[in-house]
Amino acid sequence: MVVGVTPREDGTTAAGITAERGLAAHRRDLAAVVGALDPVLGLPYQHVGHSAGAALALDAASHDDSPRLRRVVALDTTGPYTGDLARRAAGTRDAYAGLLAQGTYATDPGLAALIAGAVTNPAAPSPVPWPADPALRFTRAGLAHYALIHTSALPGPANWIHTQGHAAGEYAFGAAPAGDRFALTHTPLATWHAATAALGSGLIPTALMRDLAAIWAGDGATYRIAWDRVRAEVVWVNTELGRGDQPRGADLIRAAGNDRVTFTVVPGYGHGDAVWSRTAAADVWSLI
Repeated sequence: MVVGVTPREDGTTAAGITAERGLAAHRRDLAAVVGALDPVLGLPYQHVGHSAGAALALDAASHDDSPRLRRVVALDTTGPYTGDLARRAAGTRDAYAGLLAQGTYATDPGLAALIAGAVTNPAAPSPVPWPADPALRFTRAGLAHYALIHTSALPGPANWIHTQGHAAGEYAFGAAPAGDRFALTHTPLATWHAATAALGSGLIPTALMRDLAAIWAGDGATYRIAWDRVRAEVVWVNTELGRGDQPRGADLIRAAGNDRVTFTVVPGYGHGDAVWSRTAAADVWSLI
C-alpha cells in the first residue's frame, strides 16, 4: 500500500501560506497521517521521499519511535555540509530568513510555467537573455532545457546546491538562439511537463526553504534533524548531477550507532531523473 502525502501548500494560494510552514509543520502533518493509518492497519511502514520530501522523511524518522517504522528511503537530498559549502548554505538560510522578515512567505520557482511554454510554443523568444549574446533571448524550448540541465548556473538562493542540474542532458549554443542544440538524457520533456503540470499551486514555503538551508549549513539553532535518533534502516540514494556525493547526513546517522545505513550515488543522473527517468526502475529503484 502506497500513501502519498501532499503538502498543504499544494492546494492553496500564497495568501494561505504563513511564516510557520517550515519543516516542523510538514513533519507534524506527516505524523498526523501516520497516526490516522497506523492504528487501523498495524502494518510495518517506511517513509520514502525525494528532495525536500527526503529531508522530511529523515526528520520524521528522528521523531518516530514506532517499532513498525522499518525504513527510510531518501532520494537525492542533502545533509549538513562543511567548510565553504556550509558557509554558502548559511548565506542561503539568511536570504530566506530575510524574505520571511519582509513578509514573503512563499515563492513559485516558475518551473511549471517554463516547461509549459517550451511545450506549447517552443520557438517563441523567452524574456531571458541568451548567454552567448545577451542582446538576444533564449527560445522558450532552449530556456527550459538550459534551466533543467544547468540549474546550478541560474540565479536564485538555492540553485547552487545542485552539482549541475535537475536533469542530465547536453546543451550546445548555436550561431543564434534558434540554432541551439539540446537534449535530455534520461527524462523526456513531455514527462517533465506532465509532472510539473500536476504540481497544484507550485508554491514553496519560504520557512521550509529556510529550514532546509539551516540543515545544509549545520545550523542547529535554526533547524536540526536529530541524526542520532534515526534508528530505522536508511537507504540514501543521491544523483551525480543533482545533490551529488554528499554523504555527511548518512555518516552522522551511522556514527550514532545505526549500522543499517547505505549511501549510493547514481552516475549520470540529474536531480529529477531519480524519479522520472525512463530507466529509473533499473538504475535507481533497484537500489532500494
